[in-house]
Amino acid sequence: MATQTPQAVPFVDIPGVLNFRDIGGYAVSSQPGKVIRRGLVFRSSEPSKITDDGISRIQQLGIKHVYDLRSLPEITNTGVGHYAPVKELEGSERIFAPVFLKEDYSPEAIAIRNQNYGSGPEGFIQAYMNILASASSPSNEARPFARILSHLASDEPTPILAHCSAGKDRTGVICALVLSLCGVSDEDIALEYNLTDLGLKPLHGIIVASLMHDAAFRDNPEGAKRMILAQKETMLGTLKMIRSRYGSVEKCVTTLGLLSVEGIDQLRRNLIVEVTERSPGLGKDESLEEGWVEL
Repeated sequence: MATQTPQAVPFVDIPGVLNFRDIGGYAVSSQPGKVIRRGLVFRSSEPSKITDDGISRIQQLGIKHVYDLRSLPEITNTGVGHYAPVKELEGSERIFAPVFLKEDYSPEAIAIRNQNYGSGPEGFIQAYMNILASASSPSNEARPFARILSHLASDEPTPILAHCSAGKDRTGVICALVLSLCGVSDEDIALEYNLTDLGLKPLHGIIVASLMHDAAFRDNPEGAKRMILAQKETMLGTLKMIRSRYGSVEKCVTTLGLLSVEGIDQLRRNLIVEVTERSPGLGKDESLEEGWVEL
């Protein structure tokens, strides 16, 4: 199936924050002329180094809720990955919604866990299924994915930002669920996920250098680099695994108690718009134009 990407790669320039983008603009494959609403769901890496100008731009986008999916080790400097303290953004409510409360799931930690899988996507597919399981576990009182989906399925959802450490894995899974529930093709979801390679490019060297301290990667920098890439095959395989296990993404979401059937219908009403319909917030032809990358 041919992909139908937005007219621009939707990165937004937020000084001090990498991998910041809008997941809107993708075609709804089953509804010609319909796309995902822009200006409602944003994703990024952790924002601890955001500048005052960056905070101003967050406010311009109308983002009222920031969902922090990181675990305690990632914000208290007790994990193996990149440490970044909590950053409260004026005008937005930070919601601590850990997928794993005590387990480090930074890119470095996942790469070390998956070192025996070589360059294929199998290890990451399993890691992403673990993310889904932990996010929906009855023992996880934070209910991260359910809270995000419920917000988007409310009567008048306000714009949100979801992030983990790099904005790649945990953030990638919840964004994939949102897009799939709305009827975006797997190919386009994988393409959106793959944009993280571009968004995190400035961090690749730092993460690889960190991995090189581990014995498994000490003499294998290329192997370390492969472990941090957002390969399309990983997301395609994850969506395939979800359908194999649950029958469909919708059944997965309802079975795990993330959202009701009625909630899914409302989420679709909120997120699916006509291709010419204006979205709230800033578009590519408005004041953040320099943050959009033309294809």
